[in-house]
Amino acid sequence: MKYVDEFRDHDLAQRLAATIAAEVDPGRDYRLMEFCGGHTHAIFRYGVQQLMPPRLRFVHGPGCPVCVLPMARIDQAIALTERHGVTLCTYGDLMRVPGGDRRTLFQARAEGADVRMVYSTQDALRIAREQPGREVVFFAIGFETTTPPTAVALEQARTEGLANFSVFCNHVLTPPALAAILAEGARIDGILGPSHVSTLIGTAPYAFVPEQHRLPLVIAGFEPLDVMQSTLMLVRQINAGTARVENQYRRAVSETGNRKAQALMARVFRVRERFAWRGLGEIPESALELAPEFAAFDAERRFPVACAPTREARGCECPAILRGEKRPTECRLFGTGCTPAHPLGACMVSSEGACAAYWSYGRTRAQVATG
Repeated sequence: MKYVDEFRDHDLAQRLAATIAAEVDPGRDYRLMEFCGGHTHAIFRYGVQQLMPPRLRFVHGPGCPVCVLPMARIDQAIALTERHGVTLCTYGDLMRVPGGDRRTLFQARAEGADVRMVYSTQDALRIAREQPGREVVFFAIGFETTTPPTAVALEQARTEGLANFSVFCNHVLTPPALAAILAEGARIDGILGPSHVSTLIGTAPYAFVPEQHRLPLVIAGFEPLDVMQSTLMLVRQINAGTARVENQYRRAVSETGNRKAQALMARVFRVRERFAWRGLGEIPESALELAPEFAAFDAERRFPVACAPTREARGCECPAILRGEKRPTECRLFGTGCTPAHPLGACMVSSEGACAAYWSYGRTRAQVATG
C-alpha cells in the first residue's frame, strides 16, 4: 500500500458494487457479520451498506472490548480507587462506561478518586516511577491486539523492581467469543474476520468456523474497498456452497501471525478458566490473567474487592446488539434515553460500538440499512 486513497477509490468501489449485485442470488438473503467495530464504522462512514443489493445485509457483532466488558468490572475498578486508594490509569473509552449503579470512572474522579486517563501503558509506568509512594494500577483492556503493550509494561516493571505498579487485567480473546456466538445459533451466512487482531494471531485460529459451523470467514482490512472485496469473496463462497478461511488482508496478515508477540504474551499471561462477557455470558478460556511469575503485579490479588451483581439499564438492548440479534435502531432507548452525551450502554459509549456508529454516521441511513 502506497496511499490510503488506493483503498477508497470511487470508480473501483462502483465496479465492485456492480459485481456483487450481479453475483448475489436474488432468491436468497446474505447476512454477513463483521466481528470488529472498526468494520462497522467503515461500513457506515463510507456508505458501504448503501452500495449493497437489498438482500445483502451486514450484521454487527461484539465490536470492541469496551462493549463486551461486564459492568461488574467497572464497579471493581471504582472500588480499587475508593477502598484501596490506588491511582487508576486507563484509556479514555473506559472513563464513560457506566457500572452497575450507573456510576462511571469520570464520576468517581469528580467525587475524589484518583483516576487518570492515559494514552499508553508507558504513561502508567511513568506515573508509577514519578510517584513511588502511590500504588498505581493500570486498567488493561483489549483483544489480542493491545495485549503485547501490557506484557511489555509488566516485564519492564519487573526488571525495574517497580513495586508500586500493578495491572487490573481485562484482556480477552477473539476466537472463543466468536465460537460462543456461533454456538448459540446466530443467523449469519458468513463472517468478516477482524483485521488488527489477525495481524497478531494469524488466520489459523479461525479454522473451527468452517470446520465446525460450515461458514466461510474472510479476514478483511478496514478500508471501504477492503470490506467490499471481502464481501464479494464471501458471496462467492456462499454461492458455491463452500466454507473456508480466506485472507483478503494479506498485506498485513499471515497464517501464523506475529510469533514474537505471541511468545511475549505466553511469557506474561495465561488463559483464565472462565470470564464473563457482556451480552455473551461466561465463556470458558476466553480471557487472560497474569502468569504466576507476575503475581506481584496482579491488582486483583493485591487489592481484592467484592462487588454486587449488576443488571443492564431497563430497556437497554446492548447485549442483543453484541450478539448480532438486534440492530441499534431496534432499541427503544437509542437516540432518546441513550445518546453519546448520556450513554446507558457500552455500545454507545465506545467509539467503536455499533450504536455509536449508527449515531455518528447518520441515523436516517441506518434505517436504509434495515431494508
